[in-house]
Amino acid sequence: MDFTSPVFWVALLQIIWIDLLLSGDNAVVIALACRSLPEKQRKWGILLGAGAAVGLRILFALAVSFLLGVPFLKVVGALLLFWIAIKLVLEEGGEGGHHVESADSLWKAVRTIAIADAVMSLDNVVAIAAAARGHAELFIFGLLLTIPLIIFGSQLILKLISRFPILVWFGAALLGWIAGEMLVSDKVVLETMQGMAPNLVETIADPEDPVGLKPSALPHYLAAVVGAAFVIAFGWVVKSRRTEAPAH
Repeated sequence: MDFTSPVFWVALLQIIWIDLLLSGDNAVVIALACRSLPEKQRKWGILLGAGAAVGLRILFALAVSFLLGVPFLKVVGALLLFWIAIKLVLEEGGEGGHHVESADSLWKAVRTIAIADAVMSLDNVVAIAAAARGHAELFIFGLLLTIPLIIFGSQLILKLISRFPILVWFGAALLGWIAGEMLVSDKVVLETMQGMAPNLVETIADPEDPVGLKPSALPHYLAAVVGAAFVIAFGWVVKSRRTEAPAH
């Protein structure tokens, strides 16, 4: 590839921007999952979580076209994200994590990170692949760039969460937002929406995209807002009931 070409530098800047935007989601998940770990284990949790995120991106990169076309894949992914978001909210302020053995806590954190990353990495890989325009070196650079962004981003968010625990709720709402977006971008959901109300779906002029559809602005943002609101409302109700329940 011609490194003096303006196309190369435009694509490179696009990949850097995409990484800055999309790696933040993974950094939030890692920070939330590691917040209850002992201080000595937090760095290991962040490193292992970042490694899982990058490893999953590489795996998805090898089969991204196939995965995008699997019916109900994003529906299942969205439900998993909702479960993780609500679980993180319900654990906020609790003491359960501090009474678990250290090794068990670390691997629980890594497991949570891996599940969330598996759900979110698919869209991240698609975005980087699109910006790379078929150039392997740009695509590899985009994947590698996520490592320092996730590691340093997670450490910064962890420090902020320690000072401002309310940020756990904002992080959970972010996961709910992403889950809502993912839900309405599933192949089967899009095809159903197109049959019921064609104006809610837009056609993508990309022969490499096996779905070829995306939700229009209204269902996209409505689903995202409802997803975030659902996580906050459900978490708040369950926590309130736990607080009001008489101790036995």
